[in-house]
Amino acid sequence: MTPASPNPATAATPAPLPASEPGSLHELILKSLDDDQAQELVSIPLEGKSSIADHMVIASGRSTRQVAAMAQKLAERVKQGGFGHVRIEGLPAADWVLIDAGDVVVHLFRPEVRTFYNLERMWAFGDSAGAA
Repeated sequence: MTPASPNPATAATPAPLPASEPGSLHELILKSLDDDQAQELVSIPLEGKSSIADHMVIASGRSTRQVAAMAQKLAERVKQGGFGHVRIEGLPAADWVLIDAGDVVVHLFRPEVRTFYNLERMWAFGDSAGAA
């Protein structure tokens, strides 16, 4: 699986995504977002950094409609994959949608909102994953 093509308007190229275990929740999430044409897909490993999850996945959608659709499809695919229900916050406005899937936390943004909050910088802790 390859990350979505970078937006030509941005100068930075997203870091390559780390390999996931076949059949894992992380792999299912990355594939789902890739299938839904998420932009600038970044995965930050959180093991040893935080107890909230093993991975944080950050991606952008081109519009609030795409962000909402990606979130709803992702929730459905996680449930169908046998990983249980996810909790979703921010769906009505769909500027920033948080999906808590247990071991993986997903943030879906509109590009302007993602730039404003810059979660990659906050969570990278000096790692190259997510450094812009």
